[in-house]
Amino acid sequence: MSLLARPAVATRAAKTMQGLTRLASRRSGGPGSMATWRARFPEYPRDATEMTVATSVAPAPVTVYLPPAGTAGRPPVHVNFHGGGYVMSMPMMDDALCRFLAVEAGVVVVNVQYVVAPQHPFPAPTTQAYEVVRWVAGHGAEHGWDGARLTVGGQSAGGGLAAAVARQALERGEPSIALQVLHYPPLDLATAGRDKKAAVARPMLRPWMADVFDTSYVPDPEERADRLVSPAHPGDSADLRGIAPALVVTAEYDLLRAEGVRYAERLRAAGALVEHHDVAGADHGYDGSDDEKARSTYALMARHLRSATAPDAS
Repeated sequence: MSLLARPAVATRAAKTMQGLTRLASRRSGGPGSMATWRARFPEYPRDATEMTVATSVAPAPVTVYLPPAGTAGRPPVHVNFHGGGYVMSMPMMDDALCRFLAVEAGVVVVNVQYVVAPQHPFPAPTTQAYEVVRWVAGHGAEHGWDGARLTVGGQSAGGGLAAAVARQALERGEPSIALQVLHYPPLDLATAGRDKKAAVARPMLRPWMADVFDTSYVPDPEERADRLVSPAHPGDSADLRGIAPALVVTAEYDLLRAEGVRYAERLRAAGALVEHHDVAGADHGYDGSDDEKARSTYALMARHLRSATAPDAS
């Protein structure tokens, strides 16, 4: 076991990373600042409001992005979960994505600031994420969206949460989810990061990072095989027929690519895979810096969201 895989050490490392992230976000014009994220894709205007959703875990702040004025009828709603290894709270990273989807897919986008580890380890984030989605589904009439035309999605850890929400919805019979969008998600924490292989010698996501993230999020190694944490691990063999249809996006050089591919095949076997798209020449988190690849992938997501939430979609 590496030193960073020990819970006490991982916790200290995670809290240090959180502090550095907060510092970067406060630097005006810096790479982690809100101004920097908002400056991307300026052709997509930001029409957003802030809300808070009550959950059994903790209040969940959300940013609600609206589609263009004049969008016919009551628009569908897409719930988005940001990345950050289940440790860093960085919803602002997805500002460009949320603006893009609101315009191109014609949906309301609810971007969730969920609780993170080590302060809130598993299962708190999966519980809160599910409760937020259930609330969004049930309160559309009050806020101007159609909760009956609901999709979920996320990047990296957020993709893992979106998959967990879809699984809970399958098991509990609600809410109805028209599409789950899983963008380079971690789906097998039961396998140590050092045992995963990337297609390049120095991938963006390193095994030591996986030690910090996975240990902070799920300190007990035995719990990492839980279905809401590792649905791509062979230990989870439940019947997934009836789970929300899925768009799975992986990146060619990503340390997490193999588990994304495995889960896509599992969803295919259950009749739930809409498309598996592998982004060539890309690593984990590529869309944060590569505008061309980001636009292409975001456009793919928008097309699938439009199709899944069309009034006549079955």
